Amino acid sequence: MSVEIRVIPKTKKELKKFVQFGIDLYKGNDCFVPPLVIDEVNTLNPAFNPAFELCDAEYFMAFRDGKPVGRIAAIIQHRSNETHHQKAVRFGFVDFIDDYEVSKALFDAAIAWGKEKGMNTIIGPFGFCDMDHEGMLVEGFDRIGTMATIYNYPYYPQHLEKMGFEKRADWVEFRIKVPDAIPEKHKRISEIVQKKYNLRIIKYKDSKKAVAEVGRPLFDLINEAYADLFEYTKLSDNQIDYYVKYYIGMVRLDLLTVIKDQDDNLVGLGIAIPDLSRALQKAKGKILPFGWYHLMRAMYFNVTDTVDLMLVAVKKEYQNKGVNALLFTDLIPYFQKYGFKYAESNPELELNTKVQSQWQYFETEQHKRRRAYGKDI
Repeated sequence: MSVEIRVIPKTKKELKKFVQFGIDLYKGNDCFVPPLVIDEVNTLNPAFNPAFELCDAEYFMAFRDGKPVGRIAAIIQHRSNETHHQKAVRFGFVDFIDDYEVSKALFDAAIAWGKEKGMNTIIGPFGFCDMDHEGMLVEGFDRIGTMATIYNYPYYPQHLEKMGFEKRADWVEFRIKVPDAIPEKHKRISEIVQKKYNLRIIKYKDSKKAVAEVGRPLFDLINEAYADLFEYTKLSDNQIDYYVKYYIGMVRLDLLTVIKDQDDNLVGLGIAIPDLSRALQKAKGKILPFGWYHLMRAMYFNVTDTVDLMLVAVKKEYQNKGVNALLFTDLIPYFQKYGFKYAESNPELELNTKVQSQWQYFETEQHKRRRAYGKDI
């Protein structure tokens, strides 16, 4: 039976089907962590996601005998193309059964659309911006994913390489053992850095105050600190407002560490959250009727032994000067207090030795690897 490719309308009803396919394909897989359907639909919806001020997108689904067998999003991120001097169409939100005819038909559709728009290369997996999931898993298929990453079957990269896709960049992930005590060298570096640069650790008890004082400065800091990273694209003002409004207010304040200088400027920030992977599996992509309970329990009642390091950012002029040590000197006692035995680093570019050097005083295991693929079209 031949494969039929359909363009998916950007309505809530059709986008839910598009998202749900990516969840249903992994039914029974203990390593897959489903996203919340509502979050995915909002990300894909031009009426909701301000990234569409900078992007064009088309969504395709593959059907065989009337049943869905694959999906893909083709995205043109105009600011990214201007920044990196390229004509690239991105692929993302891609899932398919283990059938090369299906995967090739999906990518052929995405490539054809990109070429119609004047693109000459295809790269991915990427979303609309760097806050979206990116990178295809190529190692660590037997490890549970995190809410911040993509999980995919081992046959995915095999299909892409058969199509002629090649590695553009890799990210590595580390499982870090939370120490019983702050490493002595870590502690000394923190004390020296704090005194030398007159830095202060700020903790918040009021969420509204944290959002007001840290929200926008955080994303300005991210735009600066991440500017030189692979394919990073500066967030627009409307995107920053969007992320501040919908996500910063949900951060656990005790696991938020802010570092400011003597003039009250944001120098560094670390955000950690209890691992929500098992809770998201129990929720099965839905807040109702009981998904909220599993998520709230995991978020606030310390029922997991793992903490996710969601974001670490340090102002450029303070990088490689020990500010990261200051962040973790504050966070580690909280990790110990709440019974976290391990921390997940989430993806770090394999060539980014600056960020990886922060783990040198800890016991670590590099347990996952994910890849950005690309090819000329």
